[in-house]
Amino acid sequence: MLEELKGKELQKKLTKKFNNAWEQLKDGDLNKVMDFAEGYKEFLDKGKTERESTDEIVKQALANGYISFEEIMARGQIKSGDKIYAVNRGKGVVLFSIGTKSLDKGMRIVGSHLDAPRLDLKANPLYEDGGIGMLKTHYYGGVKKYQWVAIPLALHGVLFKKNGEKVNLVIGEDEKDPVLYITDLLPHLAKDQMEKKMGEGITGEGLNVIIGSIPYKDDEIEEKVKLNILSIFNERYGIEEEDFTIAEIEIVPAGKARDVGIDRSLISAHGHDDRVCSYSALKAVFDAKNSEETIVGLFVDKEEVGSMGNTGMESTFFENVVAELLNLQGKTSYLDLKRAFSNSKVLSGDVTAGFDPNFPDVHDKRNGAFIGKGVTISKYTGSRGKSGSNDANAEFLVHVREVFNKHDVTWQVGELGKVDQGGGGTIAYILANKGAEVVDCGTPMLSMHAPVELVSKIDLYETYRAYKAFYQG
Repeated sequence: MLEELKGKELQKKLTKKFNNAWEQLKDGDLNKVMDFAEGYKEFLDKGKTERESTDEIVKQALANGYISFEEIMARGQIKSGDKIYAVNRGKGVVLFSIGTKSLDKGMRIVGSHLDAPRLDLKANPLYEDGGIGMLKTHYYGGVKKYQWVAIPLALHGVLFKKNGEKVNLVIGEDEKDPVLYITDLLPHLAKDQMEKKMGEGITGEGLNVIIGSIPYKDDEIEEKVKLNILSIFNERYGIEEEDFTIAEIEIVPAGKARDVGIDRSLISAHGHDDRVCSYSALKAVFDAKNSEETIVGLFVDKEEVGSMGNTGMESTFFENVVAELLNLQGKTSYLDLKRAFSNSKVLSGDVTAGFDPNFPDVHDKRNGAFIGKGVTISKYTGSRGKSGSNDANAEFLVHVREVFNKHDVTWQVGELGKVDQGGGGTIAYILANKGAEVVDCGTPMLSMHAPVELVSKIDLYETYRAYKAFYQG
């Protein structure tokens, strides 16, 4: 009886305290956390773009016994235990581990995105001004433009020659590579700039990347620096200026993921949003044991710009693949496809803002996520009055809580920030619109959308454990 309990006992029974995940570790678990983080850092270094991340996921899937969607279609049947991957135009991928129940009975899905805020090259990027070769860019996603100046940058992308040959470019990642650079104004001459608002000090059209400055040796031509740069590209890669007009080339911070803190407890890197959840889901798919429901790792593109396009979550790619697999199970009705989604449970794996002691005023400390307290459940995202939010159902949250507690996952709840400060969205509402039960669940982080972001290794590990627990039920 509650009346018989004393103060501290009653407090322990009735109140909820979200624990520091480091303090919950058992003997030997610290090494598991650190080892898991090393694998994640390698994943980040190999996949700085959505294309590179997709390639790395497929590589790891093949090593774990997965076969391609095309091979399954040629075989003409699927069975329990099959492991299948399907690639969406080289920029997204979905992994299926087929269960004993047919797909129309529902799936357990963790959906995350592989794209990250960055700078894209414009279609006609290369020009010369003031004796310097420059590249025009168009920023992608929600960025603070002033953060992208005066830091080492790398170029990643894909071009196609006129003969159809594909050329993969990576410049600036090897220690012997040159890097690229965007200038900022020296403080001695920055009077007018520093009187502007932060968002106006650096403009989108001012994010022009330096790529060279040596002129081509020919007095009879103009734009000698530009020609010399084109000559180098042609000599090394066999490409011409026209090839840039149809290319996909991204500018990202140069350098590898690094440990942060004298205790090596955190990781700084480009693209934590959302590759921290993608990697956690990838490893959870490989490690989970679930013989009934099909478990799915869904990795999509274009979330940072609204999930549109044929590689975003709004596309029919995932739906089409599920329909094809249902057909192989003898489920040919459109109703079977509708049932597959309406019977599914989904964790929308995306990051959330962690409480930042340098900027405490934007957070509601009673309802914010904290670094080091594990994976975060966000019942809703959206802006201000929950605009654009999925707002998960309580009945589904009961299931998620039960699963996490059953597997001793260290979890917390959190909103993105104070109600009127702004907001954000994920892919959650898209799958919810198809009838699935969905909640946002991911890693808290600092400096979200900065060129280099920050996460805790323990939160990364608990995100993995949460996804694995969700898959296993």
